[in-house]
Amino acid sequence: MKKQLGKLTFKLSGWNYHIEDNILEKKQVLIGFEHTSMMDAVLSLALFQICGIKIHTLMKKELFKAPFKPFLNAIGAIAVDRHSNQDIVAQMVKHFEENEEFNLVIAPEATRAKNGQVRKPIRTGFWHIAKAANVPIVLMYANAKTKNGGIFAKIYPSDLDQDLKTIQQLYLEHTGLNVIIPETPQQPA
Repeated sequence: MKKQLGKLTFKLSGWNYHIEDNILEKKQVLIGFEHTSMMDAVLSLALFQICGIKIHTLMKKELFKAPFKPFLNAIGAIAVDRHSNQDIVAQMVKHFEENEEFNLVIAPEATRAKNGQVRKPIRTGFWHIAKAANVPIVLMYANAKTKNGGIFAKIYPSDLDQDLKTIQQLYLEHTGLNVIIPETPQQPA
């Protein structure tokens, strides 16, 4: 039923999706570009329904108040205090260790774009989480110009600089999207 609802969402929106075989695992960090509207989130949720995977995502703790808290918990949101000195990477590693299956979805900061261009270099917290949890980074895309989206590649984090260049190259080759990477590595969020 959920799979059919996901497919219907794509059909009604006029979007197409493609999922490469053998990409998804039981544990992974999924990242997505390009984030241009809330429709990207709706389509991503539909895609996860089609794939049959339960996802988790980080959200600012201020949103976890009535009446939203039960809904956010139900969709797998994890409250994050962005002003705290808590180590988010360690918190996420704990989630990966405690769960047989865990799919963390992150839209890296600086992915919100207009006219198809990312404005600033992406933040690299997703890489630090995947590296520390020893899980792959799965690449998703949503191209508003072509109305195509999907899951197309994965990498296993090893070297931040090289992995960011690989991610940039994969997005450009497979989707035509330009992901701007930082010139100097960033510390985890």
